[in-house]
Formats: sequence, C-alpha cells, structure tokens
Amino acid sequence: MNRERAAAAATTLALALGVTLTGCGTGQNNPTPAVATADNAVTHEQNDRVPEGAKWTQHYFPSSDGSEVQLHADVLRPEGLADDAKVPVILSAGAYFGHSGQQADEHFAHTGPSDRFGDLVNDGGLLDRGYALVMVDVRGFGGSTGCLDFAGPGEQADVKAAIDWAAEQPWSTGSVGMYGKSFDAITGLAGNNLGQDALKAVVAQEPIWDLHRNFRSNGVPRTTIVAASGTYNQIADLPQLPDDDEHYRDNAAYEKKHPECLLQNTTDYQIADPDSEYWRARDFAANAKGTDTPIFITQGFLEWNTEAEGVQEFLDNHEGPERGWLGQWDHRRGNERMPDGKLATGRDGWLRETMSFFDQYVKGIAPQENYPAFAVQDSTGAWRAQDTWPVVERNATTRLGGGSYVDDGAAPGAANTFVHRSEPFAHDTRITGTPRISVPTEGHGNLMVTLYDVAPDGSASGFDRQVSTVRPGTTNIELRSTDWTIQAGHSLAVEFGTIAPGYLDNDWIDTPSNETITVRDAQLDLATNDPAHDTPTPGARAPWLDTYLAVNTKPLPGIAPTFTVENNR
Repeated sequence: MNRERAAAAATTLALALGVTLTGCGTGQNNPTPAVATADNAVTHEQNDRVPEGAKWTQHYFPSSDGSEVQLHADVLRPEGLADDAKVPVILSAGAYFGHSGQQADEHFAHTGPSDRFGDLVNDGGLLDRGYALVMVDVRGFGGSTGCLDFAGPGEQADVKAAIDWAAEQPWSTGSVGMYGKSFDAITGLAGNNLGQDALKAVVAQEPIWDLHRNFRSNGVPRTTIVAASGTYNQIADLPQLPDDDEHYRDNAAYEKKHPECLLQNTTDYQIADPDSEYWRARDFAANAKGTDTPIFITQGFLEWNTEAEGVQEFLDNHEGPERGWLGQWDHRRGNERMPDGKLATGRDGWLRETMSFFDQYVKGIAPQENYPAFAVQDSTGAWRAQDTWPVVERNATTRLGGGSYVDDGAAPGAANTFVHRSEPFAHDTRITGTPRISVPTEGHGNLMVTLYDVAPDGSASGFDRQVSTVRPGTTNIELRSTDWTIQAGHSLAVEFGTIAPGYLDNDWIDTPSNETITVRDAQLDLATNDPAHDTPTPGARAPWLDTYLAVNTKPLPGIAPTFTVENNR
C-alpha cells in the first residue's frame, strides 16, 4: 500500500513541481550556435535559445558561506542597451535552470539559457521594461558545484550570494527583485528572511512555507520524504550538453564526482524531529518574524503539493507590504492556462500586476492601476478584494463532543470513523484562515480530521483535512488554511477517524495501530466572516474547483445535528 502511494506521488510530483517543459528540440536551424561567456554576450540571432531582444552572458561566483561552492548564473539583459547601462535585476534562484532541461533531458540540439520564465520575459515584457533577468543554479544543480541542501543554510547562503552579486554588477542599479514558483518561490522566501537591503521585492507563487509541515503532518510522514529527494537527485545528476563550455560541464559533473551528496540528500529528508536544527532552518513561516521585504504571493487552498500550511503564520510574522492572489486552485502559476484556454486561477492580469509590483518596489515607480492588496476567491468561485488576509469578523469556539474509532487504515466505515454535524447555518458564513482543533484522546495511533460542507440533501464536500499521530492526552491540530463559504441551509460536519485511503490529497505513509482511539469532547476553533461584506473584484471560477468537488464529495445522510457553530445565526 505505502509503496504504491510513494510511486504515485513520485509520478505526480515529477509532473507538478512547478516545472514547465518548453522548447524541446529547439535549435535545429542553427548548426553552430554561439555560447555566451562573461565577456561575450550572445543574441537570439547567434543562438535561438536566447529570447528575442535579449543578450545572454554566463558568470561564476562563490557562495557566501566561505565554502568552495561555486555558483553559476545565466544573465539576460536588454539587447539594445550599452554594456555599461544600469538596469534593475529580477533574480530567480533554484534547481530548474540547467541547460539540458528543467527536470529531465529536454533533448535540446544545443546549449542555451533556460526558458523556465519565458512567460515573464515574453508575455510580461521584462526586458522591454528595462530589467535584467538573472537565473542562478543553487548548489548541486546546473553549472554550480556543491552538495544539494534543499532550502537549508547552504542554499540560503547561495541566495545571499546571488542577491549581493546581482546588486554589485556594473550593469546593475543595485536594486533586486526575486521571482519564482514552487522551488524558486521557496528561495524567494529565503531571500525575504535574509533581510538584505538590496532585495526590494519578492514574488513567490505556491511556495512551501515550512518544509517539515509539508513533509510530515504532525508526526505522520508523507511520500515526499522519498519522492522529493529522488526528484532532486535526478535533476542534480542530469547530463549537461556537449557544447556547454568546459567550466560549466566540469561544475555540472560535481554530483557524479561526489555521489555522497545524493545519499546525504536522501537521508536528510527523513529526519523526523520537527525541533531539529535541520527543520528549524527550513521553517520560513516562523523565521519571517520581523521581516519587511515587500512580497506578492499566490496560494491555492486546494493544493495537494505545496499545501496551504504556514501561509497565515508567514503573513502574520511578516511586517512589510503584502500582496496576494489566494483561491481554489492547485499547483499553478498565476498566469497559467488550462488546455482549453481557461485561466487556471480564473483571474486575468497576473503578469501585469507582477510587473506593476516590481516597478513600484524595485524601480520606485508609482502604480498606474489601483490593484487590491489581496484578491481572494472563495468556494463559490467569487473573487473579492481586501486589504489583508485573513479578515476575521468572529472567532467561533465550538465543543463537538466525542466518539471512538479503530485505527485500522481501511476505507472509511462505521467502525473506523465517526462524524459530528452542526445545525444548518442560518445565513452564509465564510470559514477563513486556519482552523484548529483540540482533541483529548485515549489510545495510541493516527487520526484524520476532515471538515465537510453538507448540503440539505446530505451530499458532503470535504474542504479541509489534516492528520496527526495521537496518544493519551490532548493533541492540538492546525488544519490547512482555507477560505470556504458555508451557504445558508448547509451544515458543517467534522469527521474523525483512521487515515483512510481513497482521498485525492492522501499521500501519507501511515502505520495503523489497530487500537480503538477514544475522543473526549473535541473543541473546534474557527475564524469566520460575512460574505455580505465583500468588495467584489474581477475574476472567474478556477477550473480546479469543480474537479476537486467531484472527487471530494460523498453522501453523508442521516446524521442528526449535535452542535451549533457559535454566532452563525
């Protein structure tokens, strides 16, 4: 069972870690493309992997931790500008900038800079607006040496070095912004937490806010402890291209010369202790306390990859200007489109807002449009504008009562789950922020808690779920952050039980205890607000919402109400 879960999760992760495989097989029309150096810039006419209107150079510089790690950067600057013309820099640092492909060999005919953020360059007009794009391979990837250190102190030292290097170049104004999605959004959080003056803004799409919470849910490991390390080991071990310069190819072979790096990376992911130095260094939500770099984020509440765990804590701890798009999607870029052309988030204008954000904080240009600080889509598909997130009008503390279940890891049934259901809500009530539940228990084992939105006909949509190990005593569980409207006449149900298979987001590697777990008087804490107070903003329903509901809705009939959510009437 667990091996099957791990294999499925590895496949899914490989498809959705934020990688966009584009440009496969390019370069067929130029048999002798030029390769850039630090002193020899190459244009699109000389190498068709270089974007039109750009000139490409390559650079090497040391990390900032005093080690022997050498970092590689591909730089794209506006082609028409003089070499000494100063421009602000948009920096992205991560694992996906290797010349042979982002996550796998993309079968390019020749070398060239990664087009991971070709959308930012081409559709966003980054170079046309007078910015440079700097793409840095963090240690162990692409043309950089060193052992992998996923978001740890070593990689954070690489981010610091990259910011400093980008700010100090003779063609740089000294102002740097960071941009990324998934892995290279995590390095953006690291940049924020470093507190460097040169970093003026961060745009982070779908990051992991706290790596331990993503890898282990309250003591229960996820398949990512194996799948993620395998994925990144594979990327680090990618062969680069024969026409890359010798320096790049020599650096890229580092992991082959030092296979212990890949073994250590695999081992580190499996450290269990959340209070270990290893995981504390990778808790970007906690470590954001007091930081003030302007930040623009996205977070899908229905994410199954980089879940909404720690996002509220990060925003609460961060003290600088904040912007965000939050809503009912999965692991997507803000401007990504589905195969049928629909926007994955449902909202248009991501790159336009991003460039306005960079203009404001990196260039010091006042915005030409009045964008909301936060654009938020709830479970009805409607978008609203607000100054911060979450907006909490009431805090409801509800006693749920208790029950018992057998922790057998089997499909949900009468023996291994029990449910408490609320009285119907008298008016629309939005549950926002991060629900929390306190569970006094007897017995040892695992617990899955699911929140359901129950329609009058008994159909129940599970909209928030979390798991934990339990033992005699009280276990406090923080669920994933959410923004879900319970409509008038609907009820809230809370299901307790074993970690059951068959759920879209269940990739936990659990070991059932087969004990009977008794729950005594659980308490649910919810933050709520009234949708009637919303300020609408443009946007359509995210396509993923309907897919999610189709998979996560089941019958829940015949359960009499046992509690009332405080202040819902």
